[in-house]
Amino acid sequence: MNWTWELRSRDGGMNGLEFARCTTASGFSRVLVHAAPAQLHLEVRADDGGLVLRADADRDGDYSPVTLLEFDGGQVRRREVWPEPELYGLPVLLPGGEVGVLTSWEHADDHSWWRWSVEFSNHTGRPADWRPAGQHLQR
Repeated sequence: MNWTWELRSRDGGMNGLEFARCTTASGFSRVLVHAAPAQLHLEVRADDGGLVLRADADRDGDYSPVTLLEFDGGQVRRREVWPEPELYGLPVLLPGGEVGVLTSWEHADDHSWWRWSVEFSNHTGRPADWRPAGQHLQR
């Protein structure tokens, strides 16, 4: 089963502003978000429309280019991160709706620069839980 992730910024407009609407395979309890809004509303739905998760995840602390969202039992924890190798293989939700998989990250000790790689793949039929052979994923 695939999941649809709807991320909205609560910073603008009466109902907020759409940030990204992404599709991933199901079962991810952790995802990365690039340039996440400070005030984030998150809704995750299964292919059949069933609600997997609905929550607000607001930034508490300094900005970083990548946000880690972790959830368990309907609760979401948000952390601003500078990714280390233990986060490689996680999906990265990008503004606008693309999804990639983090394959590498490096940054200066003072966080003045960073360089990263994200792998993209897709399938025309969007079969549930599809991934290319050999792709490293974490759930």
